[in-house]
Amino acid sequence: MPVRPALSPLIAALPSTVPFVGPEAQERERGRAFRARIGANESSFGPSPRVIARMESVARDQWMYCDPDNYDLKVAAAAHHHVAVENIVVGEGIDGLLSLVARMYVAPGDAVVTSLGAYPTFNFHIAGVGGRLVTVPYENDRESLDGLLDAVVREKAPLVYLSNPDNPMGSWWEADEVIRFIEALPETTMLVLDEAYGELGPASALPPIDISRPNVIRMRTFSKAYGLAGIRCGYALAETQVISDFEKIRNHYGVSRMAQIAGVEALADQAYLETVVARVAAGRRRIADIAEQNGLKPLASATNFVTIDCGHDGAFALNVLQGLLSRDVFIRKPMAPRLDHCIRVSVGLAHELDIFAEELPGALAAARGN
Repeated sequence: MPVRPALSPLIAALPSTVPFVGPEAQERERGRAFRARIGANESSFGPSPRVIARMESVARDQWMYCDPDNYDLKVAAAAHHHVAVENIVVGEGIDGLLSLVARMYVAPGDAVVTSLGAYPTFNFHIAGVGGRLVTVPYENDRESLDGLLDAVVREKAPLVYLSNPDNPMGSWWEADEVIRFIEALPETTMLVLDEAYGELGPASALPPIDISRPNVIRMRTFSKAYGLAGIRCGYALAETQVISDFEKIRNHYGVSRMAQIAGVEALADQAYLETVVARVAAGRRRIADIAEQNGLKPLASATNFVTIDCGHDGAFALNVLQGLLSRDVFIRKPMAPRLDHCIRVSVGLAHELDIFAEELPGALAAARGN
């Protein structure tokens, strides 16, 4: 065996795993493309025409580095949320910001609280800094606020993660319940409130922006409702000192010039956002109808996907997933206990949902052994 430089003990001890196997990797392995890409919670409707036109107009300018201060985008996001520029930090999507949060607040061995089956990339970043994950089971298809709070207090956790609306179940808590949870947290515990799907759910699920609290970081993205998943851009809102602490370690050239420009234009076109929200709601109804026509139970959703209870155990739901994949329909499913009896279907274009409707009965029949 060749002699090679040694990894740090922490990284050497980590398993060689990634949070997701992308549809592209699955297509390479299969040797053919999916006919319906309705598993990654992207917006098939894409960005607004205004955003596309602006991106096309600046394509020749991409020889320049981005503005390392992300200034124009921070100004736009601050104006959108009626906060100061000093309360905004921009990053490479919520995933990039989660990596920074893990480095900022978690020392090796620290307990970090999240829900069992919640967004796996958060867990990936916590493992990368040596944190100790403490997971709380879902209750009635929602993250358990009381369970999370109990775990935080019991473990003296410096960090807790909550997504609202939630992935992978599509469920949500109303704003007053989220505020109750925030007010009950120890002052020494930082809450990451992931609102990636915030634009798609009921307004009543989003608490008013309060950047006076030093232990809450709220995260938004352009990947979902704004239809810009491919540019990897998101931002966080927090108290001024928290944002200053992000500045100590963030990748100042991590968000491309194109991504910053697209984000500014996306925020400016709220009329297009409203049309997307309406189309997503219609798509959710279509997916729910397809599920019910096949004897399955769709869960209420505040996101751009619908989680469907397959009515049996996790092994059966996995067979349904695999049956759809074999029929060239890309979907995903929760894998954690209490959630794994479901599949998850993203809102797609009309022809993609037509394909899903056509192929679901066969996948169900195969899963049942018919």
